[in-house]
Amino acid sequence: MHDRSSAAEMAGSGAQTGAHEGTSGGAEVTGSDDQAVAILATSMRTVMCGQVDLHHVERRVQLCGWVARRREHGEHLAFVDLRDHTGIVQCVIDGSVDVRSEYVLQVTGKVRRRPEGMENPSLATGDVEIGECEVVVLARAEPPPFPVEDRVDVDEVVRLRNRYVDLRRPRMQRNLRLRSAMVAAIRRAMERQGFCEVETPLLWSATPEGAREFAVPSRLQPGAFYALPQSPQLAKQLLMVAGVDRYFQVARCLRDEDLRADRQFEFTQLDMEASFVTQDDVLRFISEAVLDAAEVATGERPPPIPTLTWSESLDRFGTDKPDLRFDMELVDLGTVFANTEVRAFSAPTVKAIRVPEGAELGRNRLDGLVQTAKDLGAKGLAWFRVTGGAEGVSLDSPLDRFLSPLERQRLLEVTGGEPGDLLLVVADEHRTVCTVLGHFRLALGGKPVGEPPFHFAWVVEFPMFDGTDPQGNLVAAHHPFTMPHVDDRELLVSDPLAVRSQAYDLVLNGWELGSGSVRIHRDDIQREVFAALGIEEEEGRKRFGFLLDAFRHGAPPHAGFAFGIDRLVAIFAGEESIREVIAFPKTQSGTDPLTGAPSVLNDKVLAELGLRRAAAPG
Repeated sequence: MHDRSSAAEMAGSGAQTGAHEGTSGGAEVTGSDDQAVAILATSMRTVMCGQVDLHHVERRVQLCGWVARRREHGEHLAFVDLRDHTGIVQCVIDGSVDVRSEYVLQVTGKVRRRPEGMENPSLATGDVEIGECEVVVLARAEPPPFPVEDRVDVDEVVRLRNRYVDLRRPRMQRNLRLRSAMVAAIRRAMERQGFCEVETPLLWSATPEGAREFAVPSRLQPGAFYALPQSPQLAKQLLMVAGVDRYFQVARCLRDEDLRADRQFEFTQLDMEASFVTQDDVLRFISEAVLDAAEVATGERPPPIPTLTWSESLDRFGTDKPDLRFDMELVDLGTVFANTEVRAFSAPTVKAIRVPEGAELGRNRLDGLVQTAKDLGAKGLAWFRVTGGAEGVSLDSPLDRFLSPLERQRLLEVTGGEPGDLLLVVADEHRTVCTVLGHFRLALGGKPVGEPPFHFAWVVEFPMFDGTDPQGNLVAAHHPFTMPHVDDRELLVSDPLAVRSQAYDLVLNGWELGSGSVRIHRDDIQREVFAALGIEEEEGRKRFGFLLDAFRHGAPPHAGFAFGIDRLVAIFAGEESIREVIAFPKTQSGTDPLTGAPSVLNDKVLAELGLRRAAAPG
């Protein structure tokens, strides 16, 4: 047995030994035209495990990897499956070899066809094996805490505590390499469109808007704190004033928010800003980047991304994050029940969805839907099973007897209801109706987020303000530097809740990927928006002074966007949680089982930072 340093020396000599067989370099060893083979070759290996195939037969190769499996065949023959990130290849070793699962080996041998009938179609290398093997143990390994294979379910905390083992699993290797390829495609797309990558600070000043920030105490200025940026928003706007013109960054961002499947303390986003552009320009820039990334992930380029207004998305899909992979759109029944005598349908808005084959739902399930509608804020939910046969189509519902023949006919016509369908109707305030039916649309017809096909959508013209706070002040729906829609500026004083903004979101399969806006760059418009938000001039200067000062030195018209790379990759990887596409994520409780973070600092470190340990409660 050899330790790692001596094994490396032996590996080098092994490569030279193979040279007299006519195998002096990686590309020549493989005899392959695949450029990736040559790129991955090193002085310790000439080919990757998963790349060995029939064109290597009779060639001597050198491999490095981990023992995936070891099987004895009698006293003097062993089969070792050697694994690296490209796959597994079978090595046939004459004589006894003392290796176990996850030992790290270098194997030098000759590629040969497997005996007839012994091929393994489940492996890409299943037609060949490595014989006449010389084995060098590069590192021994303790038994792994769980099998390194995808078909074994393992508790997530155990996986994260042993992440270095978990990341060897084929699924995790695929996810990390998919992420790398998609990020590279995004970078190429931004550079192709004239963007300059600029890194912005991680130690920044606390900002008064947005999510809760992580604070970092300053040792040199005791009692003062930096903030870790929740986004480079203000920095990138300053870059526009500085004349950078087109900026982008694959940016690390941090937010101290409660965690869930699509949220981590640390996340990565594609961040961009451009000068002398309109909303349409930004949509074009980002569409190019995400469609390039999607093409890398799937091998096919998705169609051009459709654009919906916020109000259209709400009316048709009940949400501003529409999943366009299936129908079941909300249908307006205002004309159907315009003169109805059914009190349940006397409301400002009446809409329905048609659930194909939903008539099979039992009464208990339907009663559960009614309760869910009430829990979501609606006064109730009406349901109609569409039944019928040779005698004609009819409705099965407690409310059917209250409908007029014309209402019954028009309900079926407008919804397109056919025998076997279920019609769900909600009558209430417009926002409530859309929200409730949007929930049922996804609950009864939706697909897992990462299931193909992949349908992007742009949602534009969001409201400028999202209601009022308890003090009666308007609340910015995006941020206070979002430009109002050009046609709605006059409404800032007379009817501010009707003002549309030049803000836009990118959605994929019902997940919001990111958002952006055209920014306010004019003092007069900024003062009008601040006034609408109840922000006095002195308060505005206190909260946003350094940005407002910069704008007085010549701010170009500019707009920007940012989208979550973790979410984008997770969808194309078919994962329900972004933790599965992040190398070292935190658990749902915000801890890192691998390193023990967060941990308690000792009193000496706290003193250097000008901090004191809080007294124990009680």
